[in-house]
Amino acid sequence: MLANFLIGLREGLEASLVVSILIAYLVKTGRRHDIRYIWMGVATAAVLVIAVFTVITIAIGSLPFRTQELVGGTLSILAAGLVTWMIFWMRRTARGLKKELESELAGAVALGPLAIAVVAFLTVGREGLETAAIMYGTVANAYQATPFLGAAAGLLVAVVLGYLIYRGAITVNLGTFFTVTGYLLIVVAAGVLAYGIYDLQEAGFLPRLTGNVGSVSDLGNAVFDISSTIPPDSWYGTLLKGTVNFQPNPSWLQVIGWAVYLVPVLWLYSRKPAAAPTRPAESLDTAR
Repeated sequence: MLANFLIGLREGLEASLVVSILIAYLVKTGRRHDIRYIWMGVATAAVLVIAVFTVITIAIGSLPFRTQELVGGTLSILAAGLVTWMIFWMRRTARGLKKELESELAGAVALGPLAIAVVAFLTVGREGLETAAIMYGTVANAYQATPFLGAAAGLLVAVVLGYLIYRGAITVNLGTFFTVTGYLLIVVAAGVLAYGIYDLQEAGFLPRLTGNVGSVSDLGNAVFDISSTIPPDSWYGTLLKGTVNFQPNPSWLQVIGWAVYLVPVLWLYSRKPAAAPTRPAESLDTAR
């Protein structure tokens, strides 16, 4: 539950900032009556993401064990790729995100209410899909109720924070926000990738290197095992699982995959964008 709370909080806050930008623009341009269409788009995106995620996880849960591990491991690896793409996309667009969203919304206003709802649907839906991808990659039994409760609690806190930002109680530099959270998400994505490797090893679709075939506890001669020091079901074990997808007894193949992903991606992310603008980062304008 704590793992999904952290995920819901981070991704929900990002979505809240986007919604705040859209609403602030309508208020500044004297179109308060169109705000309801923003909420229509947000609600539709949320319902769609939850429905798709629930159907997929329940369907996978009904499959035979080996097929579950194959599908789950493959989706976890794909999720790591999706999250990585989103991180670098946001890195390129964060500085101009406010103007880009306002420009899209200005065009939508000219087209009518449906277009306004579509802009909100697409922007929030994108964040929702990223949240669902990370959740699926970090929680094996995501079709149960507890992970959804944790994510819902995180999203609720994010909504409250987003409201405070909109009301002007908090000033947020979007460039700094997305840069810092981007580093965190890279570490999370590395853990998601390692989790996917674990699933594929457990099902026998990736080599176990050494170890006993059929032994879940020995997937290729674990590099280390500190389960007694950091129990997976402890609060700090859950915290590490939720933030960096830490596993106390990783296999060699997991560690290799984790390192091969993490080191070059962190290096690439730390480099300045080739066409980075020189103007200061945008901050959220909460003028009403």
